Amino acid sequence: QLQVVESGGGLVQAGESLRLSCTVSGLEFDKYGMGWFRQAPGKEREITSSINWSGTSTYYTDSVKGRFTISKDNAKSTLYLEMNRLKPEDTAMYYCAASKFPYSGVSHSPSGPSYFGQGTQVTVSS
Repeated sequence: QLQVVESGGGLVQAGESLRLSCTVSGLEFDKYGMGWFRQAPGKEREITSSINWSGTSTYYTDSVKGRFTISKDNAKSTLYLEMNRLKPEDTAMYYCAASKFPYSGVSHSPSGPSYFGQGTQVTVSS
């Protein structure tokens, strides 16, 4: 049974850091592209960062470039998002996504063929 479980969210002050984790079970983690989406109140879910199945290619939305780092540990079937120099505008529910297709990247569309977790809340106070 496939499970996608995020953790690591919390309440921090602007300028601080957080590391989100996403553990995946029920698929061969090393064969699937992964990503992080976020959804702020009143806004649509949007791609934040993604990594291809082999970990050799990454994507970051412009607003997080240079501050966030995505990585995947295949031995632990875990995806990470290291978030530094957090800003109030980073406040959102963060969702982990796993591609439904092996040997590919994860879709950047929130309605694409991906498995999503339940999300973890990140709140950044000013």
